[in-house]
Amino acid sequence: MKGHLVTTARATARARATATTAVGNLPYLVGALVVGLLLFYVLGFDEGATSLFGNTMVVHEFVHDARHVLGFPCH
Repeated sequence: MKGHLVTTARATARARATATTAVGNLPYLVGALVVGLLLFYVLGFDEGATSLFGNTMVVHEFVHDARHVLGFPCH
């Protein structure tokens, strides 16, 4: 039992929070925003005529059901 408490105390000591600034987190926020907007575009607006991937409906058909679940009309 004593060994378990020591291990827990060590784990707690290593798991202390560190303070970060908003400027330090800005690259992560911008990266998450870019990835989110790209996924939103691919799921919601990537159609055959305006597709990033050329004149193909492959992406549209691949995410077809997800579009309906998210409320995007597609036909």
